[in-house]
Amino acid sequence: QVQLVESGGGLVQAGASLRLSCAASGGTFSRYAMGWFRQAPGKQREFVAAVGWSGGSTDYSDSVKGRFTITRDNARNTVYLQMNSLKPEDTAVYYCAADRETGPYAYSTKISDVDYWGQGTQVTVSS
Repeated sequence: QVQLVESGGGLVQAGASLRLSCAASGGTFSRYAMGWFRQAPGKQREFVAAVGWSGGSTDYSDSVKGRFTITRDNARNTVYLQMNSLKPEDTAVYYCAADRETGPYAYSTKISDVDYWGQGTQVTVSS
């Protein structure tokens, strides 16, 4: 059983930056691909970013590509989401996700593939 705890959310103005962190415990962190998803009010949860075991493979949704960066520190069992040039449309609850993969570069962008979820952290971007 893997526990995920997010932190780093908050209220910022458009154009600002935030860094989200997700600390994992209870499992072999280095064997899980990690990802971030978000859910805005009245909308479905959507994929934001993913990173494979090794950190050498990443993927992003088109809406955040070039502005957000996902990284992981396997020694600290932590995954990060650096969010720059934030926009009001980035306002959402951000969820950390873990999915067990069979290779160091594999990851999934599908909600159905997620094995574990964090509780979420609110990000609000004002205009």
